Amino acid sequence: MDDPALDAAVTLVRVAAARGVPLRIVGGLAVRYLTPDFPARTRSGQDLDLASTGEARRDLTTFLGEHDYQPDKNFNALYGHKQLYFRSPDGSQTLDVLVDRFEMCHTLDFTGRLTRVPVTLDPTDLLLSKLQIVQLNAKDAQDVCYLLAVAPLSASDTPGDIGLGRIGELMGSDWGWWRTVTANLDLISKLIDERVEGPAGPLVPDGHREEVAGAVVSIRAHCDRVPKSRKWKWRAAIGDRKRWYEQPEEVDHD
Repeated sequence: MDDPALDAAVTLVRVAAARGVPLRIVGGLAVRYLTPDFPARTRSGQDLDLASTGEARRDLTTFLGEHDYQPDKNFNALYGHKQLYFRSPDGSQTLDVLVDRFEMCHTLDFTGRLTRVPVTLDPTDLLLSKLQIVQLNAKDAQDVCYLLAVAPLSASDTPGDIGLGRIGELMGSDWGWWRTVTANLDLISKLIDERVEGPAGPLVPDGHREEVAGAVVSIRAHCDRVPKSRKWKWRAAIGDRKRWYEQPEEVDHD
């Protein structure tokens, strides 16, 4: 299937790598790259969601400028420590580059993890970037199922796998993360049982229902099984009486 946005993102990542500039695809485009045999949801003019490092921020800005990508100077001056924004040469496409971390409903730091696998962010971090969404929609639930269909579970944190070690560190230290992730896993289990459709067809790809359902159950059990920190237990005592997540704000661009 013709996928101009994905092709553009992969080209940028590979050319950047040749220049020594770390850049990886995140979000739905990353899931599409990792699951080429599954039905894809595509749309024209799709934004490119990418990730890089704070150390490479200046080199990345220079690199994109050399390829005629125009920066949003005001946005980048205000938020460039965590996010950079550019437009394609013809203005039809935007590049949203996360720097060192996702800051959405929760904060997912990927410092030191960006280049674990080629082209995309590591599948474990991609999975967590979806499971941290408090109001999970069918699109994101389908992305979770797609990832679990192609990336095996790993007891530790093997690059390219879904690392239970990485997930457990977050779940055992931060009750808010645990609260959101476990709620989403329970929801996805329910959606799988009900054979819900996603934007690109069945929520779970054909032939992968049992392994995806089993992976969801295994991750959910691991979240409960890992030892919990004192901070986790203190926050758990407060529970839902206090909001445990951030509400991401939309920022206008020039």
